[in-house]
Amino acid sequence: MKCLIVQPIHEVGHAMLRDAGIEPVMCPSPDMQTVARMIPGCDAVITRDAGFSAEACAASDKLRAIVVHGAGHDAVDKEAATAHGILVCNTPGQNARSVSELAVGLILAAMRHIPEANRSERAGEKGFRERETYTELTGKTVLIVGWGSIGRGLGHMLKAAFNADVLVYSPRAPEVDGFERVDSLEDGLKRADVISLHTPMRPETRHMIRRETLNITKTGAILINTARAGLINEEDLAEAILSGQVAAAALDVYSHDAPTGPLAETGHVIFTPHLGGATTEAMKRVAVGAVGHLLKALSGERPETALNDPGREIQ
Repeated sequence: MKCLIVQPIHEVGHAMLRDAGIEPVMCPSPDMQTVARMIPGCDAVITRDAGFSAEACAASDKLRAIVVHGAGHDAVDKEAATAHGILVCNTPGQNARSVSELAVGLILAAMRHIPEANRSERAGEKGFRERETYTELTGKTVLIVGWGSIGRGLGHMLKAAFNADVLVYSPRAPEVDGFERVDSLEDGLKRADVISLHTPMRPETRHMIRRETLNITKTGAILINTARAGLINEEDLAEAILSGQVAAAALDVYSHDAPTGPLAETGHVIFTPHLGGATTEAMKRVAVGAVGHLLKALSGERPETALNDPGREIQ
């Protein structure tokens, strides 16, 4: 049997595949044309944010399982996979601590203008310290949007380390660990010094941060997004930063052109290249989890993280 690896995973995952008698096949490029060319002959595939397209599904001849290395599965065409009898599952939670820690780092970097300060010093500029305003995180009100494993981890970190007043907006969460739940996104935005997004992409969450919601956000708030790019209308966010409604933003996910577009021109946005789950520790955990789900699927069992019903038993 063969497993196509669309994007690199930790070597521990390769070792697990080989030990199970499955040959890991590295895809030379994560674009879907290359994936479609490489997929014939493969029984399974592990993909990351490159996803898996309908065209790739159609090109497969014996594919039985698509495993997402991580939580986000928007880029996998699950309808096409289901139509072709291919099971899809993801690997949530294994990189949660790493993403939560990055969110803390982004909050501090934005509040203290750390990247801009570094650039200013390297350029030999004078007066940066006096030109900007800096804010402590301790005791501030933080709105966490989405109370999954990442949002929950961040909330506990901020409370323990910074005595933050944590608000939670997450309509689907059955409980919020004793933190204050707000009834609406708007209620939380009006109170929060920091807003951190950790919610999945759904029709109702697309552009949840837009002109209408930004206009009621507490003046001078900091916005963090380590979840999904589509949660934010980037043009509206750029306007809010330029007007001073939002002091700064730090984004680990964003549209392809954002680092060279209006958001970048504001001078108060930090961009990181989807670093959330990229720590060595997280990569090991996710690789082990992803291969574990793959082996279960290929053995005829249904992984607990299955996202679709292929309509037939996996043989």
